[in-house]
Amino acid sequence: VQLVESGGGSVQAGGSLRLSCAASGSASSRPSMGWFRQAPGKEREWVSPINGFDTVMYADSVKGRFTISVSSAKNTLYLQMNNLRPEDTGIYYCAARRGLGAYPSPSEWDYWGQGTQVTVS
Repeated sequence: VQLVESGGGSVQAGGSLRLSCAASGSASSRPSMGWFRQAPGKEREWVSPINGFDTVMYADSVKGRFTISVSSAKNTLYLQMNNLRPEDTGIYYCAARRGLGAYPSPSEWDYWGQGTQVTVS
């Protein structure tokens, strides 16, 4: 399974970005996917997973502002980010698991993309 993120960039506070993650491999080999982020000097944190391609969750810090979705072919994961804040700045990573589960710990996830930078000023 390979994951390739795109869509990062620099925006002003209050702006929007849409991240994409192109995934290889069959959907059954990666039934859970999600987004993490890592700010400078901080640990990687769980943002939003989609478990089994139907159950979504959000970190409290992004609830109501971010929306996760997946393409009908289950090969592209999206993260629509609205009303961005400076504290949303960081590298955003797409992740996938071989099994079901929306675990907040990065160590529970099996596949990672290279990350895409999001900067909010």
